[in-house]
Amino acid sequence: MENLSGAYGYSGSALMSDNIIAAPELYNLIKSGAEFALIDVREQGIHAQGHPLFAASIPLSRIELEIERLVPRKAVLVVLMDQGGADNLAQRADQILKDFGYTNVARLENGIAGWHEAGFELFSGINVPSKAFGEFVEHECQTPHIDATELARRLGEGEEISIFDSRPFEEYNRMCIPGGIDMPGAELVHRITANVKNESVPIVVNCAGRTRSIIGAQSLRNAGVRNEIMALKDGTMGWYLSGFETEKGAERIAAVPTDEQLAEQTGNAREFAVKCGVRYLKPAEFDKMMHESVGKTTYLLDVRTLEEFEQGHIKGSQHAPGGQLVQATDEYVAVRSANLILIDDRQVRAWMTASWLRQMGWTDVYVFSELKATELEKGVMAAQSLKEWESLSAMELDAVLQSGEPVAVLDFSTSLQYRKSHIPGACWVIRSRIERDLMLLPPVGLIIATAEDERMAHLAAPEIREARPEVIVRVLKGGNPAWRREGRTIETGDTRQLSPAEDVWYKPYDNKDKVRERMQEYLEWEVGLISQIKRDATASFQIMKTWDK
Repeated sequence: MENLSGAYGYSGSALMSDNIIAAPELYNLIKSGAEFALIDVREQGIHAQGHPLFAASIPLSRIELEIERLVPRKAVLVVLMDQGGADNLAQRADQILKDFGYTNVARLENGIAGWHEAGFELFSGINVPSKAFGEFVEHECQTPHIDATELARRLGEGEEISIFDSRPFEEYNRMCIPGGIDMPGAELVHRITANVKNESVPIVVNCAGRTRSIIGAQSLRNAGVRNEIMALKDGTMGWYLSGFETEKGAERIAAVPTDEQLAEQTGNAREFAVKCGVRYLKPAEFDKMMHESVGKTTYLLDVRTLEEFEQGHIKGSQHAPGGQLVQATDEYVAVRSANLILIDDRQVRAWMTASWLRQMGWTDVYVFSELKATELEKGVMAAQSLKEWESLSAMELDAVLQSGEPVAVLDFSTSLQYRKSHIPGACWVIRSRIERDLMLLPPVGLIIATAEDERMAHLAAPEIREARPEVIVRVLKGGNPAWRREGRTIETGDTRQLSPAEDVWYKPYDNKDKVRERMQEYLEWEVGLISQIKRDATASFQIMKTWDK
């Protein structure tokens, strides 16, 4: 924490005793453009109730699994934030980060309560900078849109309209506009010429709500696509709220362009991105930046499809599909003012994504495409390795449960995962609440920890032992997936929750009741972000207007 005020260009006592930073000093730090990370260690559901605009959500329950991906440089300033008052989450997270080798950790004085008491803005929801940016783009660019009723009328009259869904396949497959084709985010400009051959055919881009519809439609306009282009107002939610049927289980995926089809769109995307201030890195420049990264945080963000990533990606990069990177930037990058290197051997997806990140206020954004000039590895991103607790197999667990002995299964999946599928009789608990919520568990002699991600159970096991030292603790080897793979009985629903279900933010359609009301509230929330970011005054959004439509 040395020389903080000198480094960031303002005077005053930025830090108090025990590496505590006051809310006004944090606000000045955000406004200064300094390189640092503001991490909210409360559960995501609590984070969504109110937080500073640029706070990244990394709950204490998962911090060991996410911190090195989201904050890769361990000398960077990290400010931790919790609820304030008697809450000790930030203090607990502070120790974990120091154990991981982070050397510059501070905590926000009195947490979110201190921020609010100082009169600063609180933003509800998640991925707020990206969502607010989408509204800003529509406002500044006057992105054309079409509402569900008008689209349904034109389709009903037999008009040929190409509908492209800008969400990842899993979201599209769950619920889409009838006849829509999946073409996620940055794939829109990449694949458009292979899927729309006639300039007279109107193009409608949709997502679940608003942001990806707006960014997707405006991307096509910025790339010079000549068709009539419209964002579907309020996306599939707007379609549903207008009383129209959605399609479930669709599997229409946009065709991949040939090299010839790709050439024009790559040139257009490059031209626009360069005007936005994006730079291309040659291999020598890339190598130099990697060697110099000890002094500045650098993210390697592979914006291609997951299949391409798994076939071969640069060592140390993370998969960050372009559309999702713009839609939820804080889920991939937590350090403000870092270097962002976007990787794409076809370039067009990186150029378009980089152009949006520049307009969002990220100043150091680069494109790199020469993957063969670097060390590549195959498969998924390497998972954070952890010390493993003693385990037992699904077969052994089944035998224990059948024995009638007093045992308990504790599930540390997300509450949504637990609702969808869990071991019969399992109780759900939030890891950061173990000490408090295990008081609700009846006396047992054996506790088995499990989760969708087995690593969560291994993290929880020693904490269960500390809270209940008289109990034998084991971890289910392979977690819940191993139980299901053997064809064993599962249970669904919110059957036995020891903790309140506030670990994740529930999408409108994840709610059991009043889904229509939740959808309407969500859409109104998105639209209202414009006035809120103006009051907050920490965002530096800028729009490049170069299209001629």
